[in-house]
Amino acid sequence: MKINQKKAVIFDLDGTLVDSMWMWKTIDIEYLARYGLECPDDLQREIEGMSFSETASYFKRRFGLEDSLDGIKEAWVQMSIEKYKNEVTLKPGARAFLDYIWDKGIPAGIATSNGRAMVDAVLDSLDIRRYFRVVATACEVAAGKPAPDIYLNVAGRLQVAPSDCVVFEDVPAGIQAGKNAGMTVFAVEDAFSLDMREEKMHLADYYIKDYYELLDGAAG
Repeated sequence: MKINQKKAVIFDLDGTLVDSMWMWKTIDIEYLARYGLECPDDLQREIEGMSFSETASYFKRRFGLEDSLDGIKEAWVQMSIEKYKNEVTLKPGARAFLDYIWDKGIPAGIATSNGRAMVDAVLDSLDIRRYFRVVATACEVAAGKPAPDIYLNVAGRLQVAPSDCVVFEDVPAGIQAGKNAGMTVFAVEDAFSLDMREEKMHLADYYIKDYYELLDGAAG
């Protein structure tokens, strides 16, 4: 499929555009350790696709936390911002691909489950904000991924029909969200989700190891 046959490109953020999924597991471990709790092995899969607010609610309920939802989220914001500013990098080929769609005049958007403060931190630290006409977080819509809400929201704000949009995602819940929105979905390889590779390939329309593949013409 040729990317330039579509009218808009929409990206998830963590694990898709930026190499940051390792960071969230580290934060979960550090945060729960404050309360003398260990991070369960199933936690990352359980919260996959949830919005930032939904994840805070899940933590409060599952671990019996006394902190308010706002308190939980603020702790995560503070723990993540320094990592976003100093340790998180773009995925291989991502900047070159962003330059490519920019040069082609294809509008781009971000549809992330992350919170606004962290999104702002990574967009500014990596100097990529200019590439995106729309940046949406799942806290702005009724339901997180795999519901299609956030992708439909971004497509609507870009004024592009869902069938004319391409989505890039790194985890099954996000891939399902893009498919549920009626969009063409590329699964992006990420170290965090290597054990889900077969599932991702089954759910998505295409699978790429990095964005250089697209520039080389291997997938479009």
